[in-house]
Amino acid sequence: MKKPAGRNSSAGRTGDSGRTGPPARPSNRNKTATPAKPAAAGRGRPGNAMGKPATTAAKPAAKPDRNRAAMRSAPVAPAAGAARPRRSKVTGTNTLDMLDPFEPQRLSKIMAAKGLCSRREADYLIENGWVRVNGKVVDELGAKVLPTVTIDLDARAKNVLGKQVTILYHKPIGVVSGQPEGRYKAAMECLSLENQADRKTSTPFQPAMLKGLAPAGRLDIDSTGLLVLTQDGRIAKQLIDANSTVEKEYLVRVEGELTDRGLEMLRYGLSLDGEALKPARVSWQNEDQLRFILNEGKKRQIRRMCEIVGLKVVGLKRVRIGRVMLGDLPVGQWRLLTPEERF
Repeated sequence: MKKPAGRNSSAGRTGDSGRTGPPARPSNRNKTATPAKPAAAGRGRPGNAMGKPATTAAKPAAKPDRNRAAMRSAPVAPAAGAARPRRSKVTGTNTLDMLDPFEPQRLSKIMAAKGLCSRREADYLIENGWVRVNGKVVDELGAKVLPTVTIDLDARAKNVLGKQVTILYHKPIGVVSGQPEGRYKAAMECLSLENQADRKTSTPFQPAMLKGLAPAGRLDIDSTGLLVLTQDGRIAKQLIDANSTVEKEYLVRVEGELTDRGLEMLRYGLSLDGEALKPARVSWQNEDQLRFILNEGKKRQIRRMCEIVGLKVVGLKRVRIGRVMLGDLPVGQWRLLTPEERF
């Protein structure tokens, strides 16, 4: 809508004092209005060319969508009442349920939470184009999706994951679980065809078995017993995840006097590093040996628990992890986890 002419639109207007006013500006009444150029976003205040407030406020510039590229393959948020994210089939924990079902997450993180593989393995599968999200192939590393999507693996991905090995090693005293320390060898350095207990009935040792192999948990250098080393990120997560419920059973030889009150404290009521321990099942195996069944594995946990109640540990052996027993596997030897065995 055009503005009405101003007071000084007529030339030669005389004021009350008799002075002549400024000459009138040329009239634009019959001219076609030229639209003003929009002001650059973020520079100064919105207004017209003369610096006066504009009659219509400029629309704010749209904020860039940082996740636009990453969310190309992400589906829309599910409607109210949609099914909640399912639990991991491997661990049975609520890792996936803890994620916001309406907040996109990295695809590799969702795959690990669903128990399909580890994050590192997920990146490898995604990069090779072996992962489908809601039926569409996703091959972009860092792609984000909602936790509620359906994820399928290509047959080639399943073949790669199926060839991963898990080794059960009867670790002797003086061998470290992870990286070598000084003159002490690491468990991986002790694996060879010569000390493979099942070489005649299973796949014989191959150097490729050591690639990507890592201990799933630890066993102190002065302890012996069952140690698991695996290439399979799903098994590693199952055994060492913070919410893991897989039991570990130990036989512990001790010295000292243990009262009934001390035994109850071992079962429940102790704290380490300012954190309460989970309940443990502790019982006498014989007159100088205790049986511990734990659902957690803090550093030197059993030895420190025993010290609190006045006992000294003189021998510690892990004999079971989940449903897998050490059995009669000789000290210093190893075997492959069979397809029928489950932790």
